[in-house]
Amino acid sequence: MAIDPRRLKLAPPIEMIGYGGTAGRRLGTGQTEASPSTRFCTADGVMLNIPTDLLRTLVAVVDMRSFTKAARVLGVTQPAVSAQIKRLQFLLGYELLDKRTPGVTLTPRGEIVVGHARRLLVVNDEILQSTRDGRVKTLQIGIPPDYGGSRIPAMLACFRSRWPDVNFNVNSGSPESLLRDVKQGDLDVALVVTESEPSIEPRHSWRREAVWVRSEATKLDPHRPVPLVSYAEDCASQRVTIATLREAGWRFELVFSSRSLASLAAAVEAGFGVMAVPRGRAIRAALHIWDDAPLPKLPALYVGIFVREGGNRQAVDEFADQLSELRVLPGQPESADAVAPLRALEAR
Repeated sequence: MAIDPRRLKLAPPIEMIGYGGTAGRRLGTGQTEASPSTRFCTADGVMLNIPTDLLRTLVAVVDMRSFTKAARVLGVTQPAVSAQIKRLQFLLGYELLDKRTPGVTLTPRGEIVVGHARRLLVVNDEILQSTRDGRVKTLQIGIPPDYGGSRIPAMLACFRSRWPDVNFNVNSGSPESLLRDVKQGDLDVALVVTESEPSIEPRHSWRREAVWVRSEATKLDPHRPVPLVSYAEDCASQRVTIATLREAGWRFELVFSSRSLASLAAAVEAGFGVMAVPRGRAIRAALHIWDDAPLPKLPALYVGIFVREGGNRQAVDEFADQLSELRVLPGQPESADAVAPLRALEAR
């Protein structure tokens, strides 16, 4: 919650009683008698009530390791973040951040507070989610740039038939940005395609074979660079294409790029050049797979479905499980695309 830094001036302890809850009744002396659930910790040891927005700010600062980055994530100014940390330390009565070291470093007490704060915020978010019956919830979904025209829209529609109160906000990004956003909680579910297995544990994962595609009009001149048709945005297919050719010592040039799969397919069909795509996408787009291409063999792509931590997970987990159906090609057995869970492959 954004807080106006002008309102963060600390009041005497007696005036802060009742913050974040129902105000206590005013006594004739001008003091306030607070109910036990709304008292702040004062010099006489009254029970403490910590505003969750202060704890959320502390956790953001620690996770981002920067006041400025935390302010950007929280949607407030950097001075507001500093003021909230100071207010939290005032309420607790001790320092949470070690000023003797550069950057953001917690004191021993700060480590304890952050651990408790994370658990408290998870419970807080679960309470909010569980009491939103009848409200429209928007799932934040992240996909690779080259997956916009895949089976995902049909899956979203199918899911919404079971969850009519759920809407979707779908964004695309590089593998690194998608993994970062789901880790920070900015995305609920992310479908991430990478050249190697990420360090973050996915809910589902499998391999997808990458293949070269061409048309009858495609001609490769051994004396000229390989003409490539490629996505205009950063994606795993583009990365493995360039890395494979470079490692093999082949020259190449990007002769046609687009964000549209239809445009890319048309460019390949017109003979502009070759393109590397997952085998399933080549089949759905009716592209000619060049199995015996005189080009370096492409490595398999790793596909993972990642979900955020905390909050009401029922809809999130169910949608993530539905997305895992992407591992099976339409109308074909699972083995047809040499697809298998990563752990099973590694065990062989």
